Amino acid sequence: MKEPFKFHHAGLTAPASGALVITPSDGSDLPSAIRAVTLGGEGRLSFVGWDGQIHTTGPLPAGTYALLACRIRATGTTATDITGWI
Repeated sequence: MKEPFKFHHAGLTAPASGALVITPSDGSDLPSAIRAVTLGGEGRLSFVGWDGQIHTTGPLPAGTYALLACRIRATGTTATDITGWI
């Protein structure tokens, strides 16, 4: 397949270029930082942002949310069926 955009920079508003099935972990970073997350099941999400700080949301319904993260933490995460978007 021809790559018509291979010389274009993908900004944060560009479509995702890949996806990761996420298993929350307190000790391991994601294989690639993500810019959005889809929660298949409602709950809280605890993550380490690109700024290195820990952030925890309030209860969220299932859906897709923009966020910049390098780790989804097990401690504090109750949401299920998590997909990260690169």
